[in-house]
Amino acid sequence: MRVNNKNIYRTAIIISFIALNALLLFGLSKVLGYLNSGAERSDMLHLEKETITTYLPKINWSSLDNPGRKMEQQALKEIEKDYLFSWYVKNNALKTNTTEGIADFYTDSARVNLFKLVDYNKANKISIEGTTIEHNPAIDFYSADGQLVVFTDRNIVEYQKIYQDKKLVNTVTDTASYKVMMLLEDGFWRIRHIKRMSPQAIVQDSIKPHKYFEVKGDSIMKDGKTYLIKGINYYPKNSAWDMYGDKFSTDTISADFDIIANAELNTVRIFVPYEDFGKADVQEDRLDKLEQVLDLAEEKELAVIVTLFDFYSDYTPQNWTLTHRHAEKIVETFKNHNAILAWDLKNEPDLDFMNRDKDNVTGWLQTLLPLIKSWDPNHLVTIGWSNPHDAVLLQDKVDFVSYHYYLNPNYFLDKYDALKVQTNKPVVLQEFGVSSYRGFWSWFGKGENGQAEYHKKMQAVFKEKQLAFLSWTLYDFPAVPNNVAGKWPWIKNKQKKFGFLDEHGKPKPSFLYITNK
Repeated sequence: MRVNNKNIYRTAIIISFIALNALLLFGLSKVLGYLNSGAERSDMLHLEKETITTYLPKINWSSLDNPGRKMEQQALKEIEKDYLFSWYVKNNALKTNTTEGIADFYTDSARVNLFKLVDYNKANKISIEGTTIEHNPAIDFYSADGQLVVFTDRNIVEYQKIYQDKKLVNTVTDTASYKVMMLLEDGFWRIRHIKRMSPQAIVQDSIKPHKYFEVKGDSIMKDGKTYLIKGINYYPKNSAWDMYGDKFSTDTISADFDIIANAELNTVRIFVPYEDFGKADVQEDRLDKLEQVLDLAEEKELAVIVTLFDFYSDYTPQNWTLTHRHAEKIVETFKNHNAILAWDLKNEPDLDFMNRDKDNVTGWLQTLLPLIKSWDPNHLVTIGWSNPHDAVLLQDKVDFVSYHYYLNPNYFLDKYDALKVQTNKPVVLQEFGVSSYRGFWSWFGKGENGQAEYHKKMQAVFKEKQLAFLSWTLYDFPAVPNNVAGKWPWIKNKQKKFGFLDEHGKPKPSFLYITNK
């Protein structure tokens, strides 16, 4: 019995020894395998996720011809990815004054100056928040061994906000060109040399674009004739602020456009919600629905002002390129559509000045405006400011000035005249109106008759002065989402009752004054 026990012990010890050695060998093989393969830089720095969610500058390779080796598409893809990562890492380093990631995207010699700059900024409490908007590289040389590439990146638009002691001291928008050399090291492309060149003008297309609407002096023109906007802001009654969702109906929209056209209005303003359309990754089904709306408008001979970025309010420079991809997809898709009068970049961006940093908001708009024009030279651009005071901002960048007015109609003409003397651009009252709600939450509301008197007075001014207008809005809405008007009932109930038609589609007294004859 004791002999058997000894054999069992011996066997157990031998098996344990073998198992322990097997585990050690397995562990060593994994370690060696990891060391041989190297760590993936994007995994270490979370760069793949970061760039997808915060950094997507447009990159246009204008030429791949070079005297060395033919550029393979896979190699180009890797060069492009690592090149953009190098900009992202550099901008992040200058913002945080850390050197994380620099060694992975810059060679020993190239990273020296970056390290010095970070050290200097850190010592002087300087931080730089920046982004690039667009890159236009052209291959100069790609070596026969596929280990070196040289290219020129022309007309990069860089935006920077410079802080010292956490206080903004300067905002810079700069256009520059760079000569870039990259080396393939350990399977990754790294910046070996990057030198700033003199700014070069962007070569414009010599073909004159077809203009559907034009601006001459302080007038909007169509087919050589003055086009006086007489319009309305539009949402379907039962899918307000969710026009392209599950309740989307071309029958409903077509019937509503008939009402608008028969009322002798000629323009509608519609809205494109940023998140609902897929943010940077614009969804095809949403584009299809927007196309159907535009086609219906064209069929009814209604011009359309398309307001982009509805419900968008994050203007930090790191995210600008995401919004650029969103706008680019929509604008380039419909740049040849006959129904579009203008792209309205943002609804009431000045309301975000307090909480979202005025410099960020205006910087974003100023950067986006020329991009919209480059993607679509056929249509006008404007910005829908919340009041006449702010409407003069960026007026030199837009084709016509748009503003909103919800104050006492007795003061309207004075406010309009004060704005008109500050600009030589056409001026459009893009939103105005008054709620007909009178009830528990507003005992002294206008009521339906008071609403009618308001529109009668406003239309009399429009007719006398021949002013462009778009009222708010066609229908009373059965419901208003909390993210539109908040949860307070005295606000939501008023917001429901701005329509010329009640929620059953019946004309209210104000419908008599939906326009002027």
